[in-house]
Amino acid sequence: MRFLVISDIHGRERVISWVNRLTEERKADGIIVLGDITQFGPADWAGHFLSSLRLPTYAIPGNCDPHEVIHWIDRSAILLHAKKVRLGNEILVGFGGSNPTIFNTPFELQEEEIERELRKISEKGMILMTHTPPYGINDMVPSGRHVGSTAIKKIVEEFEPKVVLSGHVHEAWGIEKINDTLYVNPGAAKDSRAALLILDDHPQAELIALAL
Repeated sequence: MRFLVISDIHGRERVISWVNRLTEERKADGIIVLGDITQFGPADWAGHFLSSLRLPTYAIPGNCDPHEVIHWIDRSAILLHAKKVRLGNEILVGFGGSNPTIFNTPFELQEEEIERELRKISEKGMILMTHTPPYGINDMVPSGRHVGSTAIKKIVEEFEPKVVLSGHVHEAWGIEKINDTLYVNPGAAKDSRAALLILDDHPQAELIALAL
């Protein structure tokens, strides 16, 4: 299975056309959206964006999405906030929003809540999609500070996912392999960045940066 992975659209209309083009060019089977679909709303724009994509789409909200975005994701795509779904032999587990930030954004959760709710649905060897990265991996901002979630780090260490997909930190786009887990931050779609995820016996990922 092949998935185009995007995050941090932040309301950019032009993302729709290049995502649909890339899914065809890269022969993707589906699309994974890691949140921040809108820039603090309007919530119904998330429905417009997701319904404009041409392949099955699995999506979660980000911290810049108002809570009402959950309703529009559920209407227009496969909602995976605090949910999981089977994809062939794989289990895809999703959790949106973020740990607290300095910006007081609409969809923030305390670390204790993230850990409690994510633990309920986590499985060994899952494919994990979160908006916020685990603390210490693909989460460094320009100041050099790590801003990822300690709760997600704890879940990752315990359940050892095959793949961890996360966005949120635009500057930290990249791919890392640590032990047997592949970590992917596709970068910000608003900056024409994405990733291709190939799920097979040995998951692989490729970063994509389009000319601006």
